[in-house]
Amino acid sequence: MQKYALLSVSDKSGLVPFARSLVDQHGFTLLSTGGTAQLLREEGIPVSDVSERTGFPEMMDGRVKTLHPKIHGGLLCLRDNPDHVSAAQSHGIEMIDLVVVNLYPFEDTIARSGVTLEEAIEQIDIGGPSMLRSAAKNYRDVTVICDPNDYDRALTALSQDEDHLRQVRFEFAQKVFARTADYDQAIAAFLSEKQQIEPDLDSISGFPKVLEVVAHKAMPLRYGENPHQQAALYGGFLDHFEQLQGKELSYNNILDISSSAFLIGEFEKPTVAILKHTNPCGVASADNLVDAWEHAFATDRQAPFGGIIVVNNTMDLDLAEKIAEIFCEVIIAPGFTDQALELFKRKKNLRLLISKAGFGAETLQEIKTVPGGYLAQDRDQKKINPKAFEVVTERQPTDMEWRSMIFGWRVVRHVKSNAIVYAGDERTLGVGAGQMSRVDSSQIAVWKAGEAKLNLKGAAVCSDAFFPFSDGLLAAADAGATAAIQPGGSVRDEDVIAAANERGMTMVFTHTRHFKH
Repeated sequence: MQKYALLSVSDKSGLVPFARSLVDQHGFTLLSTGGTAQLLREEGIPVSDVSERTGFPEMMDGRVKTLHPKIHGGLLCLRDNPDHVSAAQSHGIEMIDLVVVNLYPFEDTIARSGVTLEEAIEQIDIGGPSMLRSAAKNYRDVTVICDPNDYDRALTALSQDEDHLRQVRFEFAQKVFARTADYDQAIAAFLSEKQQIEPDLDSISGFPKVLEVVAHKAMPLRYGENPHQQAALYGGFLDHFEQLQGKELSYNNILDISSSAFLIGEFEKPTVAILKHTNPCGVASADNLVDAWEHAFATDRQAPFGGIIVVNNTMDLDLAEKIAEIFCEVIIAPGFTDQALELFKRKKNLRLLISKAGFGAETLQEIKTVPGGYLAQDRDQKKINPKAFEVVTERQPTDMEWRSMIFGWRVVRHVKSNAIVYAGDERTLGVGAGQMSRVDSSQIAVWKAGEAKLNLKGAAVCSDAFFPFSDGLLAAADAGATAAIQPGGSVRDEDVIAAANERGMTMVFTHTRHFKH
């Protein structure tokens, strides 16, 4: 029985030797279209045009060429179904046993600067996905290839027994449906951006009516948050970070790294941040990273054990020697000097990562799962604008208090709610995170500062949400804070302001809340 293979590709890499092997080693007769057929003929490989099979020429600028029963019937026909075979014979439909299609480069087209809607529309493939899906649906009888990297494996499988070939066909079919899903998602996302509609809730919020989440598995993980939970990483996380050494990244590592990157992206001055369980336990800025490290580490010398350290400048040997004195899981930097890398090589399990895309890359939306669905929101990346802040007390802040408040305000929105940060001049002094009561968070932050032997006199207390009562503010004053920064908005704001005035504190309302759950 004559075997037919249909080849119609945009990416022609590796196609010629593959097609020659199909003909010379496996006895296929080739069908093709347009530029693919032209290339094969130029290489001396016998090929027939699809138009000869269908009896219709390619038309409408190539928009219509493979959408025909003699193509899709040859792909979808079940060879072991007598009715299918009879119908094919009655209508002169010959079987197609192998399909090679890769799609028009839609994603590459829309990635170009200034691409128009019309240009993008012309790169939406119709016949390609249709053939891929038809062949993949009938994987028991048809080999379907959408990735040039699979040519060698396909040729090997064609030489194996039927059971092995069918297993490979099944895997190729899975890959096809994943590819076409990605392709459709890219088109839908692009058109959604271009859509011009009357203002309504959807358009105002910036969220689509249908949320599509498609991501390839990047790598399996040993386990999730705990050893009894399975886990895997999906999407392009690894496009942003390059691991230089150390053990494989864990689920918890990846969460911590993400939080670290968003936090350090707040700062331009040389800054060091130390995190544990996604919460910062010490952050500081200085004229150099070594001084920043000393102040960040001084905030809490216990919590960094097994934590994450992130810096926003190249790490040199001086800083590496300081960090090497403690045990940590991950170090992240935009770069490392050769001397620093040589030092860290002694700790083979230590994970070193380079941030390839820079810190603070704009992740516009966050998605979390809930029973039966998803929550989507804009990431909390509102620019901090001190000019929009309101001093609500009788006393104005000093320059030092302003610096302390603004620094602490940059940190507190990266701390789990309820969040309290005591900050000095470009450094944290105490951090209280994730408590049910704001007073509890404040007490923990004061206790942590005491454990670190840091004086809170003259500090700024920074709260991610308003103080609901004056007790939280008074506790901060008792600890030594002279300035407070908070969103405001409580029904008892006047009581809190009065308490601040009684203690001679200065207080600023930002009018922006920073809950983090």
